Amino acid sequence: MTAGNIRPRCITTKEIIIKTTQKLLAGLMAVIPLFSMTLAPTAQAQQYNNSAQAYTPVIRGFDVQEVRRLEPGVELNFNLYGTPGGRATLSIAGANRNLNLTETDPGQYEGTYTLGQRDRITGNSAVTANLRVGNQVTSGVLSESLLRGVGRHDRRAERADRVEAANTPRIERFDVRGNDDLNAGSELLFTVRGTPGAKVDMAIAGARGVFFLPEVNPGEYEGSYVIRRADSVRPNSAVTANMRMGNKVATASLGKPLLIAAAPSTTPRVVRYCTNCATVEAINVVEVNGDGNYLGTIGGGVVGALLGNQVGGGSGKKVATVAGAVGGALVGRNIERNSRRTQHYEVVIRFTNGGTQTVTYENDPGLRVGEKVKVDNGVLSRDQ
Repeated sequence: MTAGNIRPRCITTKEIIIKTTQKLLAGLMAVIPLFSMTLAPTAQAQQYNNSAQAYTPVIRGFDVQEVRRLEPGVELNFNLYGTPGGRATLSIAGANRNLNLTETDPGQYEGTYTLGQRDRITGNSAVTANLRVGNQVTSGVLSESLLRGVGRHDRRAERADRVEAANTPRIERFDVRGNDDLNAGSELLFTVRGTPGAKVDMAIAGARGVFFLPEVNPGEYEGSYVIRRADSVRPNSAVTANMRMGNKVATASLGKPLLIAAAPSTTPRVVRYCTNCATVEAINVVEVNGDGNYLGTIGGGVVGALLGNQVGGGSGKKVATVAGAVGGALVGRNIERNSRRTQHYEVVIRFTNGGTQTVTYENDPGLRVGEKVKVDNGVLSRDQ
């Protein structure tokens, strides 16, 4: 068969379908990469937006470089630290405009505000920062002054005040458990409450030296003092406590007596009378003459007779002798009686029940009228 006699072969329907399908697949494979590139940014943006909505931004720090004065041309440099990828803006009370901060590093935003002629900014002007991430916004207020070392927002001054307060001791309570006796050996228990970690010492007027109270619990100091023989502690003796921390000292004085007052008795008081108690009502001095005995009479008579015998003569002499004897006897007896004269003291006392008694003393008892005495077996003693 020659070339001219060759007839073309007919393409079947099956072959047409196969070829058409191959062309469609090839075209689809060429379009898929372009379609993926178009959807990827949209998916990433949607994922980022979802993350932004899920997390609220946070401001971790906000400060300013304080300046010496606030006048036109002065620059205020602000720094804000927080969530990265956001937009930070500032508003200053008294300023003519707001300030946009630039994110210089992830999460660090900086900006400078230059004061103008129309600004009315002071050292205490409030400064507010807003940080926006997606559709979430958080705000923060500057806690320091714009002026260096002044203003109510000075954090360094506040920090110094807090340190000073923390290092200054403070006594909140000072108490004592007193005693009903302040003689030697009596014990007094003292308690001080205040700042923990301090040293506490005490001094009592009338007692020598100081003594220390140990810290038994945080901020609670307790110790006892036993009164010594050489002490002169009184119920109202001044007591002072000192609390020391470093070179700081707090002092407190005790506001109550050391002696416990005796509780009033509920038992009815029974009045008892002293049966041997009395008062001196009178003191009498009594003189007693002694009796003349025969010796004085005889002696006096002999002396009288001798003297009478010297008078006259004859019967007159006899009469004189007899008369002298009789008179001498009487005189002798009186002389002897006077020589035997004695005296004693009678003390009249009156008892509380109204009765009286007389107590005799040979010598002056040394008592006075109106003096209180007691009687014991007939002997008087002063009632102390």
